[in-house]
Amino acid sequence: MSQSGPIWIYRNYLNCSGCRRCEIVCSLSHEGRIWPEASRVRIFMLVPGIEIPHLCVQCHDYPCVEACSVGALSTSKETGAVLVDKEKCIACGQCIEACPGKIPYIHPTDKYAVICDLCNGDPKCVKVCSEGGWNALQLIRGRVGYNSKLYAKTPEMITTEVMKVLFGEEIAELI
Repeated sequence: MSQSGPIWIYRNYLNCSGCRRCEIVCSLSHEGRIWPEASRVRIFMLVPGIEIPHLCVQCHDYPCVEACSVGALSTSKETGAVLVDKEKCIACGQCIEACPGKIPYIHPTDKYAVICDLCNGDPKCVKVCSEGGWNALQLIRGRVGYNSKLYAKTPEMITTEVMKVLFGEEIAELI
């Protein structure tokens, strides 16, 4: 990482093509194989044609860290990312319940909370998204003018918001 300080990944939901390159590179980087179910960024398509990248937004108040009763979660001083100590985590789900977007989830086989660690300041998902030309995910340095609560939402909530942008307010009646 060339610069230190808090970072976060901005997401432009309208630009997401659903290619899932972010899921692939994340699982390759963290798991050593293509395994979307264990990726720190996940793409949800609850409505055909609307793909939602879902990953940690590094909330300013870190409710997941506060909720962890065993001290398995901490934050990186360099990036602001939430870090999971796999040895301490008991997969109780308290962090999931505390997260306004229900973003953490339990690893499919190893039973610990999975949360984006921002790849130590060099998020690979952002790189592959920009290489593809979509720029749905973009690295932002600093937290000035950034309200994490705008992005800390469930895939269902985000999908509804995107549908309203694309199809108008009347779509809410159909959902």
